[in-house]
Amino acid sequence: MKKSSLIFLLLIAINGLARAQKKINDESIRYQQERMVFKQWDQNKFKPSPGFLGLNPLYWLTWAWHRDYHKHDLRPLSPLGPQTLRLALAAGLQNTEQAYKLQTDTLRNMALTQVTAYSGLVSDADPLWLLYYRHQFQPLLYQNDARLLDGLAQQEKDYVIRSKLLDWYLQESHALAERLNAARTTTLERGARIITYQRLLDEYRILQAGWEAKKQTARQFIELSESSDKLKKRHISLSASQVTRSDVQIATDILSHSKL
Repeated sequence: MKKSSLIFLLLIAINGLARAQKKINDESIRYQQERMVFKQWDQNKFKPSPGFLGLNPLYWLTWAWHRDYHKHDLRPLSPLGPQTLRLALAAGLQNTEQAYKLQTDTLRNMALTQVTAYSGLVSDADPLWLLYYRHQFQPLLYQNDARLLDGLAQQEKDYVIRSKLLDWYLQESHALAERLNAARTTTLERGARIITYQRLLDEYRILQAGWEAKKQTARQFIELSESSDKLKKRHISLSASQVTRSDVQIATDILSHSKL
């Protein structure tokens, strides 16, 4: 019981001491906190003050060792304070960062524009290729060599193969297709690429016209050959009949002369 009573009395004493504490209201400390944090650096609020004719001993005991302290604004957020300078520097760096970002974005956009204009990796996305040249070159790009002679008669097919016309067209069309693929995949300025497309398209149209003309020529040649063969057969038959009549006439003449 004595131990518990002693602890109880000790707690009561501590509680009494806690209640006995008072809030310290020292103007010197309060003014120093205010001017160092947020309020204006007011020279009239440096406590203890000099007093009448500067005879206050507390003033000299406090500020004699820091004569120039009140002349310099030491607030972090003062016009020339470290925090103000840091914020100004941060704002300046942010503006510089924005300027660098704008410059890098400009360089990036220019690089993308140049890549789009020069690189063959994105040539298939060119508007002119998508809207015009892709459709014009589609028969060449997706050419089926096995069906080039479709629509021709068997005699015409034999003639085209025998006369090497098919080999000629295959060689020329494959060479054009290779040149077209090279123009699409090579790093080249967009204007030069478009000019190359147009030049190859003109050559392809000339090749197609020549191929169609040669197939028509093959058809006409076969028709002329057939007509010539018919004429030859008719001439041979007429010649044979004439020869036969002449022999009979000759024999008849010989017999008539022998009777006489």
